[in-house]
Amino acid sequence: MSLLELIGRADERALAAGALACLDRCLPLLGGSAGPQPLRPLWASCEDGREWATRLAVARAAVEGGAPVTDGPAVLVRAMFRAAPSDFAATPLREWADACSLAALRVHGGLDAPGEGPPRDEERLLELARKGGPAAVGPLVAGELERQVRVLEVLAETGGTTGSGAGLRKALDLSTEGRRILCAVMSRRARGRG
Repeated sequence: MSLLELIGRADERALAAGALACLDRCLPLLGGSAGPQPLRPLWASCEDGREWATRLAVARAAVEGGAPVTDGPAVLVRAMFRAAPSDFAATPLREWADACSLAALRVHGGLDAPGEGPPRDEERLLELARKGGPAAVGPLVAGELERQVRVLEVLAETGGTTGSGAGLRKALDLSTEGRRILCAVMSRRARGRG
């Protein structure tokens, strides 16, 4: 099933966790200015939406209160936070999950081609990635696409069952893996400039 189909069929829990996972993987772009793991409390709210708005406000304050950011990808990450809905409801969460998915693919696409700026045909790259064509995009975009799909699949498999907490933990593990990869890429690029 394609990423777009998975987002279209996801419930509130999967939509919130899928969007959070995209954000979580992109946090290294803020350079630690958001503090350690500002999203952790929000993950706990994905199960049933309990305290979602309150925890979202705390996470948003942590991200907004960090050091100023001026480069495009970091600004995009902060914009992803600003777009997060306070209502734990399917329609606003689906819009947010879709926007976070696209933003994360954009961020990874920009890092796939260091020194060249954003991909020349970004819309085509995003279309290929989201329709399930990872071979046609760079390795970072392909990896990000794979993680987005896997997170939503894991959450769909565990939705409405007693194992739903395990599904959220697996989604968080996949996100952590992606964050480590992004950190490694950023570190290599920084060494290459130094």
